[in-house]
Amino acid sequence: MQATEVTFDDIARAAERIKGIAKKTPAMTSHLFDEASGVRAVFKCENLQTGGAFKIRGAANFLYSIPKADLQKGVVAYSSGNHAQAVAIAAKSVGAPATLVMPEDAPRSKMEATRSHGPRIITYDRFHDDRGAIGAKISSETGATLVPPYDHPWTMAGQGTTALELLEQAPDLDALVVCVGGGGLIAGMAIAAKAIKPSIRIFGVEPADANDTYLSVQAGKRVEIAAPPTIADGLRSPMPGELTFPVIQKHVDQIILVTDDEIRATVKFLLTRLKLLVEPSGAVSAAAAMFKKLPPGLGRVGIVLSGGNVDFEQLAGF
Repeated sequence: MQATEVTFDDIARAAERIKGIAKKTPAMTSHLFDEASGVRAVFKCENLQTGGAFKIRGAANFLYSIPKADLQKGVVAYSSGNHAQAVAIAAKSVGAPATLVMPEDAPRSKMEATRSHGPRIITYDRFHDDRGAIGAKISSETGATLVPPYDHPWTMAGQGTTALELLEQAPDLDALVVCVGGGGLIAGMAIAAKAIKPSIRIFGVEPADANDTYLSVQAGKRVEIAAPPTIADGLRSPMPGELTFPVIQKHVDQIILVTDDEIRATVKFLLTRLKLLVEPSGAVSAAAAMFKKLPPGLGRVGIVLSGGNVDFEQLAGF
């Protein structure tokens, strides 16, 4: 694999590499959602994935690509929760010690689920501390391999396997709608989807209060924002990735913004009407359809429900 490039073959190899740990998640449809949104939707249910989110795909592909001699020194990662849990699960599967840097205000469910896999957890203040610097310092001091949450070819290739599966399950899709944080999922999926079906349209969705990718696309360069306060805690990256952003510029048709109120309403609809538990970060793509923010005239649309890890207390407030 080249240092900064991900190819379709890389993603195909990742799919083979991770098949023992990552589930082939269901692709589901709902007449209720179609009627409410006006969109013919196919949901890729990564909320039912190992660890409750798509992140296991990238984390496992990364760890399974590390030379065994280096694995003995351990791995370190920073994350608001889902990537941390995915790294913990993948590290446990290969017997590698893991150190995870998580915000002190991470959802309790994500913190507890991550801790259950046995890693060392170090907390930080997301509004004042630099998680990347903390992770890099630990890596430098211990020799542990840093596992980036999105901005690395191994991570991106693993995330791209989501599109391979979805287009196998629903080959007639005209568009994909994908949440955007640092951009690893949408970049990997875009590379895979465009290789399989060049005509497919790809839409990214961000919280309106975490619009760094939207602003970056408008500016034609990466834009950094202050730590965003959105309810979608998994999408609080302040700036798109150095490697992911050019892929977004090349392949993504539009970045759509949804409000926190729209996200809450969509989480509630998915749970009460479809019986699908989806966390706020995982529901932003569905929110774009639910609130009719997609362009008119689309045919069948693949919507990624990217995670399902949500605190019961938070859910009760919806």
